[in-house]
Amino acid sequence: RMDRHIGRVMALVKDLGLDDDTIIMFSSDNGPTFNGGTDSPFFASAAGLRGLKQDVYEGGIRVPLVARWPGRIAPRTTTSYPSAFWDLMPTFAELAGTTPATTDGVSLVPTLLGRTGQRQREYLYWEFQGRQAIRTGRWKAVRLKPSAAVELYDLTTDPAETKNVSTAHPDVMRRLTTLLTTARTESALFPLSRG
Repeated sequence: RMDRHIGRVMALVKDLGLDDDTIIMFSSDNGPTFNGGTDSPFFASAAGLRGLKQDVYEGGIRVPLVARWPGRIAPRTTTSYPSAFWDLMPTFAELAGTTPATTDGVSLVPTLLGRTGQRQREYLYWEFQGRQAIRTGRWKAVRLKPSAAVELYDLTTDPAETKNVSTAHPDVMRRLTTLLTTARTESALFPLSRG
């Protein structure tokens, strides 16, 4: 059904003569679900990654982002640049020739258009019901509750997060454990300790 309906939108854009002036992007809001209506294990919906929706492991937060813009985005190209939904507003703003007021995101335009100069960020941070994750380069730290030990994964060699390498990299652990505390702002509505 999804393929059919996306195809209808793309066909209409082409029929209206807007194909060359329209960027079409597709993504998902989180990893595959566990709460009914699907069979994630049967369909291997997490593609071998650990976790599902509401997890801060890659299976719960890593999603596709597919972009098409004829004549601007080279077909069948891929990137390993890690991004997040908060990057979309500055991306759309740059494409529209403006700048958003305030955002933590970075424009993905250089990556999308195959240009140099993609701004790098220090880290990406996630928090959900007491669970935290932070990624910087190849490293990802996960803490499942405020009192739990921090786990460390090398996503370059272990994208499925099967081997906790925290004891082998104390310097990385110190830096990411500090970031798990400093990268966030406490919220009365969503306190970290509620998890």
